[in-house]
Amino acid sequence: MSSNLHPMLNVAIKAARAAGAIINRASLDVESVRVSQKQANDFVTEVDQASEAAIIETLLSAYPQHGIYAEESGQRHGNKNSDFIWYIDPLDGTTNFIHGFPVYCVSIALAVRGKVEQAVIYDPNRNDLFTATRGRGAYMNERRIRVGKRIRLADCLITTGFPFRPGQDYGQFMQMFTDMMKKTTAIRRPGAAALDLAYVAAGMSDGFFETGLSPWDVAAGSLLVQEAGGLIGNFTGEADDLLFAEECIAGNPKIYGLMVSMMSKYSRYTEEAKEARRAEREAQAAQEAQAEAAEDGNEE
Repeated sequence: MSSNLHPMLNVAIKAARAAGAIINRASLDVESVRVSQKQANDFVTEVDQASEAAIIETLLSAYPQHGIYAEESGQRHGNKNSDFIWYIDPLDGTTNFIHGFPVYCVSIALAVRGKVEQAVIYDPNRNDLFTATRGRGAYMNERRIRVGKRIRLADCLITTGFPFRPGQDYGQFMQMFTDMMKKTTAIRRPGAAALDLAYVAAGMSDGFFETGLSPWDVAAGSLLVQEAGGLIGNFTGEADDLLFAEECIAGNPKIYGLMVSMMSKYSRYTEEAKEARRAEREAQAAQEAQAEAAEDGNEE
């Protein structure tokens, strides 16, 4: 750890490396790792849990009044009402890990009053450490990184993630995928969104898009992209409340703009989509009111 880094970033790096050591030990005998299923195609292993526990212990030992928002344990640890909230994905790319496919990472970010200020993404396979502090730039293994310089989608390599949970719109995703595939050089689906965003920040890929994301998937990567000179937001190009937007586009400013122009029609934040969700909520509320009224009538 460097004395030149922000103290909170140093602690996050320590936590990420501790988690990475757990993951690397387990990867030597991945067949013996216990795996359970949270829902269809959504797995958790004892390695996720041990990694998360090590991260939380490291963070709360240094900052006991901070809050934690982690993939496996939610907000059970720390002070959930704190202005300082750590977003943790202890093993992004679990499905890759349990198959021995070497694309996964640890992702840790600190948000202060809702704005991400510190970010660490650690790839234990390659020992690649991506870090950022707001206003101080983004780094990979202590080397300053910048987003790519390509300005035509036709020259770009884009990364994405496929929908895999029940209820996600596979048909719409295939439309998005087809649209993007026709306009770009290539599309890749590595399987770890946090690492995808780190690669955009480092200029290894030119852009990224995905739906169905959680706050811990995008928190650290969002700051890396911004500090590397890129833009990140939802499919309409808005960056407000990005952690909970459930959709994401990232790239250098030119490519970001081109991707938004293509993908905005698929956004859950278009007026049509918002109106559909409002109607759905109102219908659900009406059904619940009818059920309560019928229950009250039965009691009488």
